[in-house]
Amino acid sequence: MQTASIASLAAAPPPPAAGQGIRLGFDSYSVRAFNWKAIQLLDYAASLKLDAVQLSSLNDYESLEPAYLRKVKDHAARLGLSIDAGISCICPSSASWSPQQGDPTGYLLQGLRVAQAVGSTVVRCFLGTRADRRGRQPIEAHITNTAKVLRSVRSQAVDMEIKFAVENHAGDMQAREVKVLIEEAGKDYVASCLDTGNPMWVVEDPMVALEILGPYVVTTHIRDSAVFEHPRGAAAQWVALGEGNSIDFSRFLPLYKQLCPNAVMQLEIITGRPPEVLPYFEADFWKAFPNTPASEFVRFVALARKGRPFMGSMVIGGAGKQPPAITEALKEQQRVDLERSLDYARQTLGLGVRWRA
Repeated sequence: MQTASIASLAAAPPPPAAGQGIRLGFDSYSVRAFNWKAIQLLDYAASLKLDAVQLSSLNDYESLEPAYLRKVKDHAARLGLSIDAGISCICPSSASWSPQQGDPTGYLLQGLRVAQAVGSTVVRCFLGTRADRRGRQPIEAHITNTAKVLRSVRSQAVDMEIKFAVENHAGDMQAREVKVLIEEAGKDYVASCLDTGNPMWVVEDPMVALEILGPYVVTTHIRDSAVFEHPRGAAAQWVALGEGNSIDFSRFLPLYKQLCPNAVMQLEIITGRPPEVLPYFEADFWKAFPNTPASEFVRFVALARKGRPFMGSMVIGGAGKQPPAITEALKEQQRVDLERSLDYARQTLGLGVRWRA
């Protein structure tokens, strides 16, 4: 695969010392096609000399029985890895809520029990997706509903000293809205899982997301994007770290170290998808974003103006089931692009601790 692109020339990288002291890991979704469970994911992270892993779904475990979870915790300790735990949608009014999870309060309590069992101090979770911005209820109603559910487990979370880390997920919320949710629920036990790829869906500069959410960040999904102008507005495509223009790391890393120095930089690399058109020249687009401040939107416009389409090599999957050869290529691309991104994070950005030993 080609390891550089025109988009990567948009901003000069910072000196390697910029990320020194920030722990490095990855989110399990980055290698989802391998269907690895917790022990395998931990072994893989150890082979890459990483500091942490985010097990962002309960499906990452072979079992939720206490004996198995204790085994996972002990294995991570032997390998010198920390775990950030996670669950999925927690908003009962979201289109993403699964009735299979049962009662929302019970689902949150399950997330707390798993996190405590594996030694995690965070539970990554999310409200929904961009579909919730165009449904029967406004996004504000979903935020209120999510805050209500979170408050139902406040005492347990505080007693366990575990925070729910709400991700800005798949176009559900802009950073300002995540902040409202955190403060409405209670910032003593609700925090942020900062995703730097998802701001693209809501026409938001990732630097804006960091500026707003940085003081609340306890875990992350770090991802790069190629953002560029399009006749209908702009377009964005997720790429390997360092091959996009969405994050100016020379500015991002110093602010990150200032605002959330203890949060692991968990890479969530997602490639193999075509560019997403963001038609902000069309009136209908703004029905989903009626309260976006112009001062924030213009920063995204400036980002698009500086960017270029990704010109590197990438396998792009189509909709629906793919031919076996394409499926296998996309699977291998997940591993290759994650490892290339980790190399960039270490060698160019200076991230990570254990690999230096």
